[in-house]
Amino acid sequence: MNLLKTIIFIGTNKSGSSREAVKAAEKMGYFTVLFTNNMKQIQQREQYSDVHEMIMIDTQNVNKMKQEINKLKSRGNDIKSIVSFVDANVHIASILCDEFCKNYGSSKAIYVMENKEETRLALKNHSFTPKFSIINPEEKFNAKQLPSSFPLIVKSPTSTGSKDVFLAENKEQLKKHLMKLQEKNEKEAVIVEEFVEGDQYLVEVLIHNQKPLIAGIIKQEITKGKRFIITGYSVLAKTSNTLKSEIDEVINSIITSFKIKNGALHLEIRKTKNGWKLIEINPRVSGGAMNKMLFAAFGYSLVEESLKLFLGETPSLIPKHRHYVFTQYVIVSKKGILDRVTGKGRARKSQGVVEVYIKPKKGTKLTPPYSMGHRYAYVIAKGETAEEARRFAKAAANEITFHMTEE
Repeated sequence: MNLLKTIIFIGTNKSGSSREAVKAAEKMGYFTVLFTNNMKQIQQREQYSDVHEMIMIDTQNVNKMKQEINKLKSRGNDIKSIVSFVDANVHIASILCDEFCKNYGSSKAIYVMENKEETRLALKNHSFTPKFSIINPEEKFNAKQLPSSFPLIVKSPTSTGSKDVFLAENKEQLKKHLMKLQEKNEKEAVIVEEFVEGDQYLVEVLIHNQKPLIAGIIKQEITKGKRFIITGYSVLAKTSNTLKSEIDEVINSIITSFKIKNGALHLEIRKTKNGWKLIEINPRVSGGAMNKMLFAAFGYSLVEESLKLFLGETPSLIPKHRHYVFTQYVIVSKKGILDRVTGKGRARKSQGVVEVYIKPKKGTKLTPPYSMGHRYAYVIAKGETAEEARRFAKAAANEITFHMTEE
């Protein structure tokens, strides 16, 4: 009997890296199964032709998922890997993989990286860790606990995509943010850390046999409104040896501290006057346009190479070409209901443009950004230099207008 080589995905977004991973698995010849708790995906089943089987399930209920996996096995599916490219499900997918297939990653390392408190404590003796304090649940704030002078960053240990990350410029703001987070989840600690200034970089990494393979070093542009939202990404086609070796040093310290043999992760780090400072680590490929911008820059699919890693194969990140690429995200400055979007065609025809993506449909409620999920479009452009790519992307993004009516 010929068993169906199967990869199970726990959750996917409609677009972005998580969806491209499913498409890559199908292209690689695997039977793709999606566990989803999103009723809309079941209703729009015809739009997911790359998903061979879609199962509606609570993706936080491990026992229910085990039952479904056993059903698949009894039907003749040979489960080769269980993975997730979606924030909330990476650790759960890894635990299931431990039980049902050979897991080439480390569930323990993923657990630590998913929790910002655990990460800070694990790396507290490294110079790249910012000064921080942990305020435990129900603990009253004490000025002696301040890691440094204001401004300070206040965040939840489980925040993702800039949700629940606040800037406190004085004691009153600090108390307000602490109260808000403690009320939101009274069983969770709150992290207070020094605010570090400097250029911020995102680094995409695959780790194979304890060796880091850097998929991309991307300089970020941050828009500060109600939250810190990243609206610009500049993929560096070339980097200086100094920059690369300094980043390598940080990554190798993380690999050693977390005992990572194989895995995919990305880090956000800042170049400050006191050296590099680690803002955060996430144990997965970045979402959104990341896979597409790296493909435009270097010609490889990071999600496909990640899947190879999870299947016990050797990933390859040898560039087929090197282009400077810039991705500009589009946000809105006021709330409203989307009537229509204009300028998409003009943006597509603009110089250097590789791709234009508009997320919301007519009738969607739009809001100024409180998280990365409130970025409503992006333009990817390439150029001869980083500055040219940036100029092309911004010019094209300026063509896009969201026409809204007030709520």
